[in-house]
Amino acid sequence: MVEPFAAVDLIRRKRDGGALETAEIEWLVRSYTSGYVGDEQMAALAMAIFLNGMERREILDLTRAMVASGERLDFSGLGKPTTDKHSTGGVGDKITLPLMPLVASFGVAVPQLSGRGLGHTGGTLDKLESIPGWRAELGNEELHRQLEEVGGVVCAAGAELAPADKKLYALRDTTGTVEAIPLIASSIMSKKIAEGTGALVLDVKFGSGAFMREQDRARELARTMVELGTDAGLEVSALLTDMNTPLGRTIGNANEVRESVEVLAGGGPADVVELTCALAREMLELAGVRDADVEGHLAGGQAMDLWRRAVRAQGGDPDAALPEPSETHVVRAERDGVLARQDAYAFGLAAWRLGAGRARKQDPVVHTAGIDLHVKPGEPVRAGDPLWTLAAEDGSRFEGALAALEGAWELAGPDASFAAPPLVVERIGA
Repeated sequence: MVEPFAAVDLIRRKRDGGALETAEIEWLVRSYTSGYVGDEQMAALAMAIFLNGMERREILDLTRAMVASGERLDFSGLGKPTTDKHSTGGVGDKITLPLMPLVASFGVAVPQLSGRGLGHTGGTLDKLESIPGWRAELGNEELHRQLEEVGGVVCAAGAELAPADKKLYALRDTTGTVEAIPLIASSIMSKKIAEGTGALVLDVKFGSGAFMREQDRARELARTMVELGTDAGLEVSALLTDMNTPLGRTIGNANEVRESVEVLAGGGPADVVELTCALAREMLELAGVRDADVEGHLAGGQAMDLWRRAVRAQGGDPDAALPEPSETHVVRAERDGVLARQDAYAFGLAAWRLGAGRARKQDPVVHTAGIDLHVKPGEPVRAGDPLWTLAAEDGSRFEGALAALEGAWELAGPDASFAAPPLVVERIGA
């Protein structure tokens, strides 16, 4: 069989700033997935895209081709709207845990297909696996049954969802092209479109602890993904949120589950509650539920009831004690003052060095490792007060974690004024 295109011709055109046609992109993705187009050729194309970008139509074609490389879930038989959320990742970002049951408690199905952490950002599945017995891997029948019987699910994405993206993602990670916005947007949206949800809210973060540090770049990514979702027939919007400071008062796995349960019980840190409720309102609005009293469902226990049912449905025990660390180290204030700065990336790196994250996909995480933040920016402390508690299973890890925190926080004088920046900076819609 004679191939209709030559990869080198497509690479040259993209290298020189030209656009690829729909049929060419479809052939390229199909041929790369099958192995006909090699990694070296796709790497060259990815670099050309990184340098020259893609037109809106090209990005949509790329996204659709990656969706077509695998199966596509269909939730139309549920008889109720479906809505989902995707976060670009951050430090202390446990929002999915209270958000899924909160939104599902309004009768909207929430198929939250999530991932694992890599580097300084945590993974939702890693956090939930701190719960004794809970399992992330569900077959499609189990997924549908839990959506019917419980209303919401958080689980791993199946291997057959957008397999072309999985292959291209791994290549980008080793070729310096991870930051290409057309490739980021098509990667995220191909999985979400294949997932089959009817509405999608994107939490696009910027700041030191985010994948996109610059606000303008994060906005560009958000707009690109909203355009992609709209062109693909989804109800989609994005919230641009600040990730210069860790979310909440915990960074890790088991401790983030503990904090999420506090939110579901009507308490928890104000910033976690704020972002959870903002995203819930947005998800419900796109799904057709207007003026939802999301704070009332947290305070009234409806979200907690659904959380417990969802945990049990996946083999977990919502009443079981979460694992506790064997080693802790407390950092205390040396003088009176007000915490003025708390760098998200450095705290995420410190938690990673404690064992809360992984350097390679195959590495295990230590569920008990992490950091509890006793003070957040703007809060006063007295000399001797605990600032944060580091937790690990191996005490030799504390030295590296403490080194990561050097210069990452600042204690101002006790009379210093502090104005917290807004957490949700902007909404981007179709």
